[in-house]
Amino acid sequence: MVFKNVTVAGSGVLGSQIAYQIAFKGFNVSVYDINDKAIETAKGRIEKLKDRYKEDLGATDEQVNQAYKSMNFYSDLGKAVEQADLVIEAVPELTDIKINFYHQLAEVAPKHTIFASNSSTMLPSQFADATGRPEKFLMLHFANEIWKNNTAEIMKHEGTDMKVFQDLVDFAKEIGMIPLPIYKEQPGYILNSLLVPFLDAAQQLLVNEIADAETIDKTWMVATGAPNGPFATLDIVGIRTPYNLSKAKGEAGDENAKKVAEYLKVNYLDKGKLGVESGEGFYKYPNPAYKNEDFLK
Repeated sequence: MVFKNVTVAGSGVLGSQIAYQIAFKGFNVSVYDINDKAIETAKGRIEKLKDRYKEDLGATDEQVNQAYKSMNFYSDLGKAVEQADLVIEAVPELTDIKINFYHQLAEVAPKHTIFASNSSTMLPSQFADATGRPEKFLMLHFANEIWKNNTAEIMKHEGTDMKVFQDLVDFAKEIGMIPLPIYKEQPGYILNSLLVPFLDAAQQLLVNEIADAETIDKTWMVATGAPNGPFATLDIVGIRTPYNLSKAKGEAGDENAKKVAEYLKVNYLDKGKLGVESGEGFYKYPNPAYKNEDFLK
Protein backbone atom coordinates (compact mmCIF):
# COMPACT_ATOMS: atom_id res chain seq x y z
CA MET A 1 0.00 0.00 0.00
CA VAL A 2 1.22 3.47 -0.90
CA PHE A 3 -0.88 4.89 1.92
CA LYS A 4 -2.30 3.17 4.98
CA ASN A 5 -4.44 5.80 6.70
CA VAL A 6 -6.73 7.97 4.59
CA THR A 7 -8.96 10.83 5.74
CA VAL A 8 -11.91 12.00 3.65
CA ALA A 9 -12.97 15.53 4.52
CA GLY A 10 -16.58 16.24 3.57
CA SER A 11 -19.20 13.52 3.85
CA GLY A 12 -21.73 14.52 1.21
CA VAL A 13 -22.96 12.18 -1.50
CA LEU A 14 -19.56 11.65 -3.15
CA GLY A 15 -17.44 12.10 -0.02
CA SER A 16 -19.34 9.25 1.66
CA GLN A 17 -18.88 7.04 -1.40
CA ILE A 18 -15.15 7.77 -1.59
CA ALA A 19 -14.69 6.97 2.08
CA TYR A 20 -16.60 3.70 1.89
CA GLN A 21 -14.88 2.53 -1.30
CA ILE A 22 -11.46 3.09 0.27
CA ALA A 23 -12.51 1.24 3.43
CA PHE A 24 -13.95 -1.58 1.32
CA LYS A 25 -10.52 -2.02 -0.25
CA GLY A 26 -8.86 -2.52 3.13
CA PHE A 27 -7.62 0.91 4.20
CA ASN A 28 -8.13 2.65 7.52
CA VAL A 29 -10.50 5.53 6.82
CA SER A 30 -11.36 8.59 8.88
CA VAL A 31 -14.36 10.69 7.83
CA TYR A 32 -14.45 14.37 8.80
CA ASP A 33 -17.32 16.84 8.63
CA ILE A 34 -18.10 20.15 10.29
CA ASN A 35 -20.50 18.97 13.01
CA ASP A 36 -22.05 15.89 14.61
CA LYS A 37 -25.28 16.29 12.65
CA ALA A 38 -23.40 16.06 9.35
CA ILE A 39 -21.54 13.01 10.65
CA GLU A 40 -24.78 11.24 11.60
CA THR A 41 -26.17 11.96 8.13
CA ALA A 42 -22.98 10.50 6.62
CA LYS A 43 -23.32 7.32 8.66
CA GLY A 44 -26.85 6.88 7.28
CA ARG A 45 -25.62 7.43 3.71
CA ILE A 46 -22.86 4.89 4.13
CA GLU A 47 -25.15 2.29 5.71
CA LYS A 48 -27.28 2.48 2.55
CA LEU A 49 -24.21 1.81 0.41
CA LYS A 50 -23.87 -1.68 1.90
CA ASP A 51 -26.88 -2.91 -0.06
CA ARG A 52 -25.59 -1.32 -3.27
CA TYR A 53 -22.26 -3.11 -2.91
CA LYS A 54 -24.02 -6.42 -2.33
CA GLU A 55 -26.36 -5.84 -5.28
CA ASP A 56 -23.88 -4.40 -7.77
CA LEU A 57 -20.62 -6.09 -6.77
CA GLY A 58 -21.83 -9.30 -5.18
CA ALA A 59 -20.18 -8.31 -1.89
CA THR A 60 -20.93 -10.42 1.18
CA ASP A 61 -22.41 -9.23 4.47
CA GLU A 62 -19.05 -9.82 6.08
CA GLN A 63 -17.25 -7.64 3.52
CA VAL A 64 -19.63 -4.68 3.71
CA ASN A 65 -19.75 -4.78 7.51
CA GLN A 66 -15.98 -5.06 7.84
CA ALA A 67 -15.56 -2.02 5.58
CA TYR A 68 -17.87 0.01 7.82
CA LYS A 69 -16.08 -1.16 10.98
CA SER A 70 -12.75 0.10 9.61
CA MET A 71 -14.13 3.65 9.41
CA ASN A 72 -13.93 6.31 12.11
CA PHE A 73 -15.95 9.53 12.17
CA TYR A 74 -14.87 12.93 13.48
CA SER A 75 -16.13 16.49 13.73
CA ASP A 76 -12.68 17.55 15.02
CA LEU A 77 -10.32 18.07 12.07
CA GLY A 78 -7.15 17.64 14.13
CA LYS A 79 -8.22 14.22 15.37
CA ALA A 80 -9.47 13.20 11.92
CA VAL A 81 -6.05 13.76 10.29
CA GLU A 82 -3.78 12.80 13.19
CA GLN A 83 -2.54 9.61 11.44
CA ALA A 84 -3.36 10.57 7.85
CA ASP A 85 -1.01 9.66 5.02
CA LEU A 86 -3.50 11.15 2.55
CA VAL A 87 -6.37 13.62 2.96
CA ILE A 88 -9.00 13.70 0.22
CA GLU A 89 -10.99 16.93 0.36
CA ALA A 90 -14.63 16.72 -0.75
CA VAL A 91 -16.08 19.91 0.77
CA PRO A 92 -18.61 22.09 -1.13
CA GLU A 93 -17.66 23.50 -4.52
CA LEU A 94 -17.15 27.04 -3.29
CA THR A 95 -13.70 28.64 -3.50
CA ASP A 96 -13.80 30.43 -0.13
CA ILE A 97 -14.91 27.30 1.73
CA LYS A 98 -12.09 25.27 0.18
CA ILE A 99 -9.41 27.90 0.84
CA ASN A 100 -10.49 28.26 4.48
CA PHE A 101 -10.50 24.48 4.84
CA TYR A 102 -6.94 24.17 3.50
CA HIS A 103 -5.69 26.88 5.85
CA GLN A 104 -7.12 24.90 8.77
CA LEU A 105 -5.86 21.58 7.43
CA ALA A 106 -2.31 22.89 6.93
CA GLU A 107 -2.11 23.74 10.64
CA VAL A 108 -3.11 20.30 11.95
CA ALA A 109 -2.00 17.69 9.38
CA PRO A 110 1.30 15.82 9.78
CA LYS A 111 4.15 17.11 7.61
CA HIS A 112 4.23 13.98 5.44
CA THR A 113 0.50 14.05 4.61
CA ILE A 114 -0.47 14.45 0.97
CA PHE A 115 -3.54 16.57 0.18
CA ALA A 116 -5.83 15.78 -2.78
CA SER A 117 -8.98 17.62 -3.80
CA ASN A 118 -11.99 15.91 -5.33
CA SER A 119 -13.18 19.22 -6.81
CA SER A 120 -14.95 18.61 -10.09
CA THR A 121 -14.40 22.02 -11.68
CA MET A 122 -11.57 23.89 -9.94
CA LEU A 123 -7.82 23.82 -10.56
CA PRO A 124 -5.08 22.76 -8.14
CA SER A 125 -3.20 26.04 -8.62
CA GLN A 126 -6.18 27.87 -7.04
CA PHE A 127 -5.46 26.19 -3.70
CA ALA A 128 -1.79 25.13 -3.84
CA ASP A 129 -0.53 28.08 -1.75
CA ALA A 130 -3.32 27.69 0.82
CA THR A 131 -2.23 24.10 1.48
CA GLY A 132 1.20 25.17 2.72
CA ARG A 133 2.67 22.18 0.85
CA PRO A 134 2.09 22.78 -2.90
CA GLU A 135 4.48 19.98 -3.88
CA LYS A 136 2.26 17.51 -2.00
CA PHE A 137 -1.03 18.78 -3.45
CA LEU A 138 -3.00 17.68 -6.51
CA MET A 139 -6.49 16.70 -7.65
CA LEU A 140 -8.08 13.25 -7.36
CA HIS A 141 -11.53 13.33 -8.92
CA PHE A 142 -14.05 10.51 -8.79
CA ALA A 143 -17.32 9.95 -10.62
CA ASN A 144 -20.60 9.45 -8.78
CA GLU A 145 -21.46 5.83 -7.88
CA ILE A 146 -17.73 5.28 -7.53
CA TRP A 147 -17.97 1.50 -7.04
CA LYS A 148 -19.43 1.14 -10.57
CA ASN A 149 -18.21 4.23 -12.42
CA ASN A 150 -14.67 3.64 -11.25
CA THR A 151 -12.72 6.47 -12.83
CA ALA A 152 -10.06 8.41 -10.91
CA GLU A 153 -8.82 11.53 -12.66
CA ILE A 154 -5.46 12.57 -11.20
CA MET A 155 -4.41 16.11 -12.16
CA LYS A 156 -1.16 17.80 -11.16
CA HIS A 157 -0.21 21.46 -11.17
CA GLU A 158 3.23 22.80 -12.12
CA GLY A 159 4.53 22.49 -8.56
CA THR A 160 3.32 18.94 -7.82
CA ASP A 161 6.12 16.47 -7.07
CA MET A 162 6.05 13.75 -9.74
CA LYS A 163 6.55 11.05 -7.10
CA VAL A 164 3.40 12.29 -5.35
CA PHE A 165 1.59 12.22 -8.68
CA GLN A 166 2.69 8.61 -9.33
CA ASP A 167 1.80 7.60 -5.76
CA LEU A 168 -1.77 8.81 -6.37
CA VAL A 169 -1.94 6.86 -9.64
CA ASP A 170 -0.86 3.73 -7.75
CA PHE A 171 -3.31 4.42 -4.92
CA ALA A 172 -6.16 4.78 -7.40
CA LYS A 173 -5.42 1.28 -8.69
CA GLU A 174 -5.29 -0.09 -5.12
CA ILE A 175 -8.81 1.16 -4.39
CA GLY A 176 -10.27 -0.40 -7.53
CA MET A 177 -10.23 2.64 -9.81
CA ILE A 178 -9.06 3.09 -13.38
CA PRO A 179 -6.48 5.89 -13.03
CA LEU A 180 -6.67 8.66 -15.62
CA PRO A 181 -3.50 10.78 -15.34
CA ILE A 182 -3.84 14.41 -16.42
CA TYR A 183 -0.50 16.17 -16.86
CA LYS A 184 -1.65 19.77 -17.29
CA GLU A 185 -4.33 21.77 -15.55
CA GLN A 186 -7.67 21.57 -17.32
CA PRO A 187 -10.88 23.04 -15.85
CA GLY A 188 -13.29 20.12 -15.62
CA TYR A 189 -10.55 17.52 -16.12
CA ILE A 190 -11.58 15.04 -18.85
CA LEU A 191 -14.97 13.84 -17.61
CA ASN A 192 -16.49 17.21 -16.76
CA SER A 193 -14.96 18.87 -19.82
CA LEU A 194 -17.35 16.57 -21.64
CA LEU A 195 -20.19 16.29 -19.11
CA VAL A 196 -20.74 19.85 -17.82
CA PRO A 197 -21.47 21.45 -21.22
CA PHE A 198 -23.90 18.58 -21.88
CA LEU A 199 -25.73 19.15 -18.56
CA ASP A 200 -25.64 22.93 -19.01
CA ALA A 201 -27.25 22.62 -22.44
CA ALA A 202 -30.02 20.42 -21.00
CA GLN A 203 -30.72 22.90 -18.19
CA GLN A 204 -30.88 25.78 -20.65
CA LEU A 205 -33.45 23.90 -22.73
CA LEU A 206 -35.56 23.36 -19.61
CA VAL A 207 -35.26 26.85 -18.12
CA ASN A 208 -36.02 28.48 -21.48
CA GLU A 209 -39.15 26.30 -21.72
CA ILE A 210 -38.04 24.57 -24.91
CA ALA A 211 -39.09 21.17 -23.54
CA ASP A 212 -39.70 19.47 -20.19
CA ALA A 213 -37.09 17.36 -18.38
CA GLU A 214 -38.59 13.99 -19.35
CA THR A 215 -38.74 14.90 -23.05
CA ILE A 216 -35.13 16.10 -23.01
CA ASP A 217 -33.99 12.89 -21.31
CA LYS A 218 -36.08 10.76 -23.66
CA THR A 219 -34.51 12.48 -26.67
CA TRP A 220 -31.00 11.72 -25.48
CA MET A 221 -31.78 8.12 -24.52
CA VAL A 222 -33.53 7.23 -27.78
CA ALA A 223 -31.02 8.99 -30.01
CA THR A 224 -27.85 7.66 -28.37
CA GLY A 225 -28.85 4.46 -26.59
CA ALA A 226 -27.71 5.95 -23.26
CA PRO A 227 -29.24 4.34 -20.13
CA ASN A 228 -30.35 7.72 -18.81
CA GLY A 229 -30.50 11.36 -19.80
CA PRO A 230 -29.08 14.62 -18.40
CA PHE A 231 -31.77 15.18 -15.75
CA ALA A 232 -31.48 11.63 -14.43
CA THR A 233 -27.74 12.30 -14.25
CA LEU A 234 -28.33 15.56 -12.36
CA ASP A 235 -30.50 13.70 -9.85
CA ILE A 236 -27.72 11.16 -9.27
CA VAL A 237 -25.08 13.89 -8.86
CA GLY A 238 -27.40 15.83 -6.54
CA ILE A 239 -28.97 19.16 -7.50
CA ARG A 240 -26.94 21.20 -5.01
CA THR A 241 -23.76 20.78 -7.07
CA PRO A 242 -25.14 22.12 -10.40
CA TYR A 243 -26.85 24.89 -8.41
CA ASN A 244 -23.53 25.94 -6.81
CA LEU A 245 -21.78 25.85 -10.18
CA SER A 246 -24.49 27.89 -11.91
CA LYS A 247 -24.61 30.34 -9.00
CA ALA A 248 -20.84 30.91 -9.24
CA LYS A 249 -21.05 31.44 -13.01
CA GLY A 250 -23.97 33.81 -12.49
CA GLU A 251 -22.05 35.86 -9.96
CA ALA A 252 -19.23 36.08 -12.52
CA GLY A 253 -21.63 37.69 -15.00
CA ASP A 254 -23.18 34.77 -16.90
CA GLU A 255 -26.86 35.73 -17.12
CA ASN A 256 -27.98 32.34 -18.46
CA ALA A 257 -26.29 30.56 -15.55
CA LYS A 258 -27.87 33.01 -13.12
CA LYS A 259 -31.29 32.13 -14.53
CA VAL A 260 -30.58 28.39 -14.14
CA ALA A 261 -29.41 28.84 -10.54
CA GLU A 262 -32.58 30.73 -9.62
CA TYR A 263 -34.74 28.09 -11.32
CA LEU A 264 -33.03 25.25 -9.43
CA LYS A 265 -33.30 27.10 -6.13
CA VAL A 266 -36.98 27.97 -6.39
CA ASN A 267 -38.25 24.77 -7.97
CA TYR A 268 -36.01 22.19 -6.32
CA LEU A 269 -33.70 23.19 -3.45
CA ASP A 270 -36.25 25.34 -1.61
CA LYS A 271 -38.71 22.44 -1.82
CA GLY A 272 -36.22 19.88 -0.50
CA LYS A 273 -35.94 18.19 -3.88
CA LEU A 274 -32.23 17.40 -3.94
CA GLY A 275 -32.20 14.41 -6.28
CA VAL A 276 -31.86 10.70 -5.51
CA GLU A 277 -30.58 11.35 -1.97
CA SER A 278 -33.83 13.07 -0.88
CA GLY A 279 -36.16 10.76 -2.82
CA GLU A 280 -37.13 13.41 -5.35
CA GLY A 281 -35.47 15.71 -7.84
CA PHE A 282 -36.45 15.89 -11.48
CA TYR A 283 -37.84 12.37 -10.88
CA LYS A 284 -39.30 10.55 -7.88
CA TYR A 285 -37.33 7.66 -6.34
CA PRO A 286 -36.84 4.75 -5.89
CA ASN A 287 -38.82 4.16 -9.11
CA PRO A 288 -38.07 7.05 -11.49
CA ALA A 289 -40.16 7.35 -14.63
CA TYR A 290 -37.15 6.98 -16.93
CA LYS A 291 -36.77 3.37 -15.77
CA ASN A 292 -40.33 2.45 -16.77
CA GLU A 293 -40.58 0.13 -19.75
CA ASP A 294 -42.84 2.51 -21.64
CA PHE A 295 -40.74 5.65 -21.03
CA LEU A 296 -39.12 5.53 -24.46
CA LYS A 297 -42.34 4.83 -26.33
